[in-house]
Amino acid sequence: MSATTEVGPHERPAVDETNEEYMLERVPQKARRSWWSQFVIWVGFGYVPTGLIVGGQLAGSADGGGMPFGDAMLTVVIGQGVLLLLTFALGFAAMKTGLNLSLISRFSYGTRGMILPMIIMGLLTLGWFASIVGMVGDIFNAAFGSFTGITIFNGLSLEFVIFSLIWGAIFTWSAWKGIVALERISAPAAPFVLIVAIIAAIMMTSEFGGFGNVLAEGATRSGTSIGTGVTLIIGAWIAGVIMGVDIFRFAKTAAHVFIGAGACFILTNPLLNIVGYTGSIATGDANFISWMVTKGIVFAILGVILWVVALWTTNMSELYCNALYIGPAINAMGAKVSRTKIVIIVGAIGSVLGAFGFYSFFFADFITVLGAAFVPLAGPILADFFVVRRREYTTANVDELPKVRWPGIVSFLVGAVLGIVFQYWVPLPGDFPAGLGALIITFAVHILLSKLMAARPEQQLIESVDAGMR
Repeated sequence: MSATTEVGPHERPAVDETNEEYMLERVPQKARRSWWSQFVIWVGFGYVPTGLIVGGQLAGSADGGGMPFGDAMLTVVIGQGVLLLLTFALGFAAMKTGLNLSLISRFSYGTRGMILPMIIMGLLTLGWFASIVGMVGDIFNAAFGSFTGITIFNGLSLEFVIFSLIWGAIFTWSAWKGIVALERISAPAAPFVLIVAIIAAIMMTSEFGGFGNVLAEGATRSGTSIGTGVTLIIGAWIAGVIMGVDIFRFAKTAAHVFIGAGACFILTNPLLNIVGYTGSIATGDANFISWMVTKGIVFAILGVILWVVALWTTNMSELYCNALYIGPAINAMGAKVSRTKIVIIVGAIGSVLGAFGFYSFFFADFITVLGAAFVPLAGPILADFFVVRRREYTTANVDELPKVRWPGIVSFLVGAVLGIVFQYWVPLPGDFPAGLGALIITFAVHILLSKLMAARPEQQLIESVDAGMR
């Protein structure tokens, strides 16, 4: 058992390092973290390139697409607002129960039924981890070039492979250390990342002749509807919303959940969207790091450090959460593997995938398909917790729940299929986000099926008292 002393708002409660980060049990009150912990983790978690890319997509280009600045800001407010509400709803459930995503899923899916959504989440986070490893490899490859001139395969240089493997190992080590490492790396990185992003945006705007010129150029952009823009914003971040359950189980109060969610969807992500929009208008590139690299060695080095640190905080979270999906899923099948072993194994696989081009060759299709299919898995959780059986979540022993609860399984499968149909074949009216539309339908279907199947044995309320809540 190790403990740290709490002081003021930066307090750090005792954490039992023998419990595998509470992979298979509730997080007790004594191990809950401070509001500052939630804030810095979510600022770091929220800083990913997609925020800049989406901002650039809202800006479009001189050749077509995009929207005026005012429409873009309205789009950001709506999109980030939806993400904020969803994150808070799931985070509140996690805070009240102290359960990670896999354990809270047992109530709506069953102790065996939750294996299906956890496998999807495991694949999704592995794909993200491998992709971010590749992003870091690209950064170093672009900054320093190829010294050896050796190409491994499909245009990937030896240096890219080596840098990717090294940083994959660093990310894996950080995730192995657990929630404390997420805090300690995110805390100093978060303000640094945000300050540099703001300064870069100001400098790019100044170079373009001032904010008035940005507005004037933005007024010429058209072709992207607000509905499409909201779809882009939600689609880029809905995965993080669901992963937030694993972070918010350490929160003490609803206010701490809102602080964490706000750090990401009121502060970090909107800022990145705005910087991406401004950068795209001013320089033609939404990624301000690319602009920094062209401004001399000092800015280039600062840009590389900034990007790596920002991606570091995000990729730790991806791998940390991955173990919390894979571990309980394996446990549900009758086996047991420690969290640390899962982190090391998945980290090694993800590092190799990243080093050999997963990001360049497979990322877009992989994430699009899984993104459309997996978003509805939150529907049964939200419907179950807030509507169907809320009392059970704080009184039942998570190991005494039924093996399968069919309303959760069926509603998720319906939502997953509809998510893909809406994404690829039958777009929803008004460019409504496919995943969000499927999530809403899943929510309603779960409630309906729960009422229709209320008499079934596995649907009965479990009244046992979970020792973890005492």
